[in-house]
Amino acid sequence: METEPPSTLLQFLSIDASTITGIVFIVVLIILLLLSALISGSEVAFFSLGAGELEELEDDNPKHNNIKALLNQPEELLGTILISNNFVNVGIVILSTFLLNTFFSPELWSPLLTFVIEILAITGVLLLFGEILPKVYANTARLSFARFVVPFIFRLHKILKPLSKRLSKTINRINIEGRGPSLSVNDLEQALELTTDEHSTEDEQRILKGIVRFGSTTVKEVMTPRTSVIAIDIKAPFHDTLAHIVDKGYSRIPVYEEQLDQIKGLLYVKDLLPYVDASDNFGWQDLIRSPFFVPESKKIDDLLKEFQQRRIHLAIVVDEFGGTSGVISLEDVLEEIVGEISDEFDDDDLVYSKLDEYNYVFEAQTPLIDFCRVLDLPKDIFESVDGESDSLAGLVLELAGKFLEKNEEITYEAFTFKVESVDQRKLIRIKVTVNPNHEA
Repeated sequence: METEPPSTLLQFLSIDASTITGIVFIVVLIILLLLSALISGSEVAFFSLGAGELEELEDDNPKHNNIKALLNQPEELLGTILISNNFVNVGIVILSTFLLNTFFSPELWSPLLTFVIEILAITGVLLLFGEILPKVYANTARLSFARFVVPFIFRLHKILKPLSKRLSKTINRINIEGRGPSLSVNDLEQALELTTDEHSTEDEQRILKGIVRFGSTTVKEVMTPRTSVIAIDIKAPFHDTLAHIVDKGYSRIPVYEEQLDQIKGLLYVKDLLPYVDASDNFGWQDLIRSPFFVPESKKIDDLLKEFQQRRIHLAIVVDEFGGTSGVISLEDVLEEIVGEISDEFDDDDLVYSKLDEYNYVFEAQTPLIDFCRVLDLPKDIFESVDGESDSLAGLVLELAGKFLEKNEEITYEAFTFKVESVDQRKLIRIKVTVNPNHEA
């Protein structure tokens, strides 16, 4: 009887000690999860700060100074974040495995089932609370999150700096290609606006912006549409062909058979020069050169390279069904950089008239990209509503959902489009009014 109380007391103390150990480990696990969340979120917060947010760091706030100091060493900062995050995640995995084995005895489950439960539980918790949620939040509040974590990350960076510096030097020796930061077209355009000074002319800025947008512009955006293509029937007599060429003034003209979708080749005017005095029976069809076909989705920077390699100046644009969508010339491509190029054969008449600061009259067939250029608008401003339209007339019809009669109007955001002239079922002239008081 005398030995039972000590035995019961020891058993109680043993159970209590085990419970306390489990509670301590759970608390440590929660702390590690919080550290993992802070470290993972800091990676997104620091490395996704935009130009406007970086401008806010220019004051003498100590937190801002620490953020700038860390960003001045991006490779070492990334090394610190990755090293510390890996250590924390390893600790989470070890503690989680220990706690699962302690509270869920493996003797009650099959080894395979126990293994699957551990993997799913640990991976799910770690991904959700240690990676996904903090990174999503940090991406939506980059600067505020960076301010919150910078005291902790700055001290952590000092501790791990020798190791992260060594890691950074090792990576630099490997010389991985493409490790530099990628810049979007919008980032480059913002940079151009920020670096504009009083010495930069309007033409210089336009050319620089044209270069920035060059790689993202497709053939469809700058081509001459099918309705405006000048072409010759392959069965036309020689003198009619010659008269047609003289009347239109083009040096290269597509040749079709029966319909424009069946392009047989290109006729170069210089090839006809030795035969201008030939009879009407002259077989000019033998002078036709092979056409070069390109899809609508092709980027114009790639097309320019092909023009250079093939030493040609004109391509036939085809749609997804193989039909002729239009034509594009080397001049069309270069105009995207340097602006409109006029030669002695171009008409001096503009396709639009500026009535005042807010009112314009355009030819209905004006390409949308030219319309945006005249009004100094982003080329994708109508992207959500223009459908497959490439011209101002197509945009207006797409917005209206029907054919508009003369003097009918349609409004979209800050723009009012009024039909000034029609010819049967074809829009001829459209008046565009810009509302200066419209709020975007």
